[in-house]
Amino acid sequence: MMTPAEMMALSLRNSRMMSEAGMIVSMRMLGMAGMWRVNPAENARMVEEKLAAVTDGAMAATRAALRGAKATTIAEAAMKPVRRTTAANVKRLAKLGPGKPT
Repeated sequence: MMTPAEMMALSLRNSRMMSEAGMIVSMRMLGMAGMWRVNPAENARMVEEKLAAVTDGAMAATRAALRGAKATTIAEAAMKPVRRTTAANVKRLAKLGPGKPT
């Protein structure tokens, strides 16, 4: 059973990840429109990293579930690789800034 504090913490981490994902989509779309500096390989990168993050998250969640972990622990394990990727992408893409693509 999840405590209210655990639910709140999980919700906040999920909200941050979703906010970062929105920022990433915006910066990449601006990059596709030629208004944000992005590496030409960015389109391929966004597909590859999603597959890796989802696979890693699924494996981590499965391991946690097989250990008999609580629901919040399983959800955290599933989200951790995705959160790590979104945080890194926001930092990397924000540094590039608006302008002509690289």
